[in-house]
Amino acid sequence: MEPFTTLCGIAAPLDRSNVDTDAIVPKQFLKVTGRAGLARALFHDLRREGDFVLDRPAWQGASILVTGANFGCGSSREHAVWALMDAGIRCVVAPSFAEIFSGNCVKNGLLAVALPQPEVDRLMDDARRGADARLTVDLVAQEILRPDGERIRFEIDAHARRALLEGLDDIALTLGHESEIGAFEARRKAQTPWL
Repeated sequence: MEPFTTLCGIAAPLDRSNVDTDAIVPKQFLKVTGRAGLARALFHDLRREGDFVLDRPAWQGASILVTGANFGCGSSREHAVWALMDAGIRCVVAPSFAEIFSGNCVKNGLLAVALPQPEVDRLMDDARRGADARLTVDLVAQEILRPDGERIRFEIDAHARRALLEGLDDIALTLGHESEIGAFEARRKAQTPWL
């Protein structure tokens, strides 16, 4: 997994609340087991309505998504995070996230930043300016730098922060305890040789 430290990029505004995982990546695209190519499915139905923000020139190459409350609600599909990542989105900012979606973000290297609504509103205003207003998301300092110089601080769980900063998925985190696991297995084998 690629570490996340600092990201400077275009922020796309998706001013909608309760965007569920089926809206992020519809069920007909869940047949794949690989992560590559899911960008084509990202917000498929919303894009069919026409004039979707990620399809407009000012937001081409956006790497940050600023959106409404309860983002990622609905089913627990990890494909939603995979599709965002495949499309180049590395950070989503919203007032709140579905818990399972947040967990899937950490496991895949996507930073989900929850902020109070007034701060999201200011970032949404920045995002509406497209490529003319880049945001900088600094996970080390735990802050977002707005184009006007304002710094917005955010909180993140210490475990999630470490995993993102070091690019560690669940397997890599477990392997970090390999010597302790080996020692436990050796003790257990010596104490209970019949097992």
